Formats: sequence, structure tokens, C-alpha cells
Amino acid sequence: MSKRPMALTLGAIALGCCIVAIQPGRAVHADDDFDRDSHQGAASPAKHAERMIAEGRQTFRFDTFGDEDFWGGTLELHKAVEGAKLGGVGPGLSPLAALTAGLKVDVDALPRGVREQIEAGQVNLNDPAVTLALLRFRSVVGLTGFFNESGGLRSIGIQCALCHSTVDNSLAPGIGRRLDGWANRDLNVGAVVALAPNLKPVANLLHVDVPTLKKVLLAWGPGKFDAEVFLDGKGFRPDGKSAATLIPPAFGLAGVNLHTWTGWGSIPYWNAFVANLEMHGKGRFFDPRLNNRDQFPIAAENGLGDLPHISPDEDRITKKLPALHLYQLSLKAPKPKAGKDFDAEAAERGDALFSGKAKCNNCHVEPAWTEPGWNMHTPQDVCVDSFQADRAPDHQYRTAPLGGLFTHQKGGFYHDGRFPTLGDVVNHYDSCFSLGLTPYEKSDLVQYLLSL
Repeated sequence: MSKRPMALTLGAIALGCCIVAIQPGRAVHADDDFDRDSHQGAASPAKHAERMIAEGRQTFRFDTFGDEDFWGGTLELHKAVEGAKLGGVGPGLSPLAALTAGLKVDVDALPRGVREQIEAGQVNLNDPAVTLALLRFRSVVGLTGFFNESGGLRSIGIQCALCHSTVDNSLAPGIGRRLDGWANRDLNVGAVVALAPNLKPVANLLHVDVPTLKKVLLAWGPGKFDAEVFLDGKGFRPDGKSAATLIPPAFGLAGVNLHTWTGWGSIPYWNAFVANLEMHGKGRFFDPRLNNRDQFPIAAENGLGDLPHISPDEDRITKKLPALHLYQLSLKAPKPKAGKDFDAEAAERGDALFSGKAKCNNCHVEPAWTEPGWNMHTPQDVCVDSFQADRAPDHQYRTAPLGGLFTHQKGGFYHDGRFPTLGDVVNHYDSCFSLGLTPYEKSDLVQYLLSL
């Protein structure tokens, strides 16, 4: 498991030392001109990229885009976090309850004394006041507390990292160093949202009562979120199961075209979509496809495809998209360890199967592990139902990148976790494409997938 800083030097990643010319006395490298300031005095591309990656990491980890006006101001979630004894409502959210719900704590944000107290078991993890202290340290991954002069919470906001980061558990379960881009498959988003004292605005949006809304939220379970329910109002599948889908990783996306389960758009498109429509930040968003009343009745009714125009000074999202995009592209898929995460000998045999008999490489093309180009398929192409595909504009499913699969096995595979293990995925494709794989070949193929 890599613990290197995520804001990597782009020059070290991308430039190499490609010699392009020879001058007397020294070799000239491609990065000589690349690193030199332009004649206009602008920063070099490498330095500019490094600065943008750093800005993007800050946005990814800490920027609420002003969404605290919704989560705190409208839903009053902060009151449920602090509890009645501290000025809020209810029992409050203790650190133990927060960790149980899958929230994570960044150990590097904690003062040394606090870290030592946690290691010694001297911190009361059942006290909501400790949760407030963790929020003051800005150590709760993906959550920001906004405090009033008396020390109580006046609001709370969320960031990208809430769903797309976890920690390495180096101090304790749920407490460790950040792992940006990793899918938080422990996070029970629905249960956290259901804590909010005022869910009436969301219930009204969906034309249901609050108990029905809570039923939908609590059905999501750990590691899942339903972005489309706020567009089409479909909380459950026809078979009665939750319509929520698995939280995907946000690493290994360089070179990947469409990257959500059902396409939708590019990385900056989805960042704008989520920041505006799901996080409820303050920005501008345009997608005329959401005006389709048959497919997206909730979105069309509320004009979500053309959010009200606000001035550039009020827009807290759009200007953050370029750097956020570049930071996400810099997040490489983590590499598993032979002997720990996979069987090396079996994986070597599986490699030949992947590109041969199993035909996986027809779609999962190395090194992006998805098609270079339009990486989408009809439900019939992959032998599954069309429910989730039909909730997206193009009615198709994306070929999921396979890098770092070992990090997100919890919750199952495919968009909704319908296949509990990789073995089940292999069995599905063996049947779908009549591959004729033997049990031993299937096992070897699974080990290769875990090695990616």
C-alpha cells in the first residue's frame, strides 16, 4: 500500500529523460524547453501543472463549494452531529458511531497528543464532543464543521473526499493516513443523510413523505449512493432491491473516456454534476438531456439541467474544475503486493487467459483497462438487465477500468454489487460469452485480476 504524497511532481511522472539533441559539452533533454518559462513570462508547463495538482488536491480534500448552506442551513445535519447536550438535537454523533457509519479520520491532521491518547485508549469514543473536536482539527475525511463563536456547530459541509477517499488504518480501524481516490466502501451515505433533522425539502423534491425517503436512504447500505434518484425518483429496482450503485474509485482515470458506471460524461462533467446537483454547492450547470421529462421527471420539473445563472463571483465550483480534474488524473491506481494480495504464479497463468481464451482484453485494454475511445456497451452486450443503464442518457454501461481492483472488493462487483466476488464475475462472463473456462482457469484469471 503506497503512502507517498498524492500531489506528485508531474515532471517526475511524465517527462522522463528523452534526449532530443546533442550540443557540444552536454546532452539536451526534452524537459529543458519544457521547464523553461515561455517568452511571455508565463510559468513553465511542469510548474503550472504541479501548482494545479496541489490546488486540485486542496479542492478534493477540503472544498465544500458552499454546500454547507444546504447540509447545515437547510437539512440541519450539524444539529444531529452535535446532539442536544451540545446545542443540537438527539443523542449526537459519537466517534464510534461515525466510524461505524464508515466515516474516516486523517491521522496526520491530529495533534500528536491526541494521537497518543487514541493509541492509549484514553479518548472517549462514545462522546459527541470528541466528534466536534475532530471536526475542529479538520481531520474527519470529507466533512467540514463550521463553528460559531461559542464553540458550537453552526453548519456542516461535505467534500469529494467523503466518498472517494479512505485511510490506511495505520493508527486504528478507520483512523490513518489518507488514501485519495480509493472508494470508501465502508461509508453508509444514506444512514448519515438520514440523521438530518429536516429532510422535508428532499422529500418534497421527490414527492414522498419523510418516512418513505428514510426508507430509501437506509436501503442504500455501506459503499453505495444513488445519484439518479434525485433525477428520476426511482428509489428501488423492479425486483425490490435498492437502486443505489457502488461508490467507484477515483484513481486510474487517466486515459479513460467515460468513467461513471453508465457513462454520462467526462471527469469534469461529472465533477460539475456532483458538485452542483448532489453536493448542492454553489455553481452553474448545464445539461439539456435532463429536460427529458419521461426519463428524468424530477430533474425536468426542477430545472436541474439549467441551473439559475449566477455571477462569476458567486460561482464557487466552475473555477475549481480544471485543477480538480488534473489532480484526479494524477491519482494512479495502487499496485497490489504479490503473496499478500494475489498469487503470483496463478496470476501469470491468468495473464495468458486474459488476453487469450477469456477474451477480457477485447474490452479491458491495457494499460487503461477499458476501451480507448467510446467505452460503452448495451445491456445485451454484457448479458445484464437495463435498469441502471436506462437511468442514464445513453442507456448503456461503461467498461470499468480494472486497475487497483484489490482495493474495492467490499460490496461486490458491477455497478450495483450484484456479483459478490470476482469469481462470480468470471462465471458470469464464462456463461455470457460461452468461454468454456475450467475451474482452474477461472481461479487463475481471478488472481490476475487481483494483480492489476
